[in-house]
Amino acid sequence: MSATKTDTLQVPGASLYYEVRGDGPVLLLIPGAPGDAAMFGGLAEALSDRYTVVTYDARGLSRSTLDGPAEDQRIEVHADDAHRLLSAVTSEPAYVFGASGGALVALDLLTRHPEQVRALVAHEPPAVVLLPDADHWAAFTQEISDIYAAAGWGAAMGRFGEGMGLGGPEEGDGGEWEQQGEPDPEMLAAMARFEANADFFFKHVWSSFMSHTPDVEGVRSAEPRVVIAGGDASDGQVPRKAAAALADRLGTGIVDVPGDHGGFTTQPDAFAETLHKILQND
Repeated sequence: MSATKTDTLQVPGASLYYEVRGDGPVLLLIPGAPGDAAMFGGLAEALSDRYTVVTYDARGLSRSTLDGPAEDQRIEVHADDAHRLLSAVTSEPAYVFGASGGALVALDLLTRHPEQVRALVAHEPPAVVLLPDADHWAAFTQEISDIYAAAGWGAAMGRFGEGMGLGGPEEGDGGEWEQQGEPDPEMLAAMARFEANADFFFKHVWSSFMSHTPDVEGVRSAEPRVVIAGGDASDGQVPRKAAAALADRLGTGIVDVPGDHGGFTTQPDAFAETLHKILQND
C-alpha cells in the first residue's frame, strides 16, 4: 500500500482537504457530492504505481470547511478550487478524472484552464439539461429537494435512486454510496461523513449542479483530449443517458468503463486498468 500524504489548501472562502499518494504524472480525481476523497480510495491505490494521485473533499463537504456561512454552490467556483489545487501540487498539465457532479466540475475546469489539463475523462456527468425531457428532470430536482425537507436523507436518496434508475442507498445496485462486501472501519467513517454532508448537499449543491449546462462548445474546442465515459452496467440509468447526450453534442462516442455509476468504487482494480488505458490512449 502506498503512503498517503494529507494536507489542506486555503482557497477563497474555504479550506480544502486533500490527499496525495503514488509517483508519476499527476492524476486529479474529482468526486461527486455528497461523497468525498474516500470514494476514490481503492481506485487511487490501484493507480498509485503509475500516477501521483490527488484526491480531495469538495468545499463545504466532509473535511473541507467553509470560512463563512453556507451558500448555494456554483460549478465555476468548484472548478476554480480544482485549478488552485492543481497549481499547488504541480506546474505541469495533469490528467483529470471526474465522477458524476465531479465530472461537471472537471469539464468546467477544462474550459477555464485548458493549460492545466493533459487529458480528461468525465464519468457519467449528470447533464440532464441536455436530455429531451429536461423539463421532467427540472421538476424531479425540485421534488428531491422537497422530499429531503419533509422527510430527510433516507427518503430523498431512495427517491433519487428510484428516479435515476440507480436504486436507493439500501437496495441499490452499486451506486456512488455503496461498497461491495462488508464495510471496514474506514469506509464506515466515510459513510458517516457522506450522511453528515446531506444537509449541505441538498440545500446548497443538488439543485445548482443538476441545473448546470456544460459549455459544449468550450469543451469541443479545447485542445486536451476529452473522453466521456459510461459504465458498462449503466444501460437505462439516467446518468449514462445524460453522458451520452453530452457525447452526442461533442460529436464523440461514449467510452465504456467497468460497473455502473459507482464502478470506480465497487470495481476499483478493473476500473483503474481501463482508466489507465484511456488516459494513455492505448
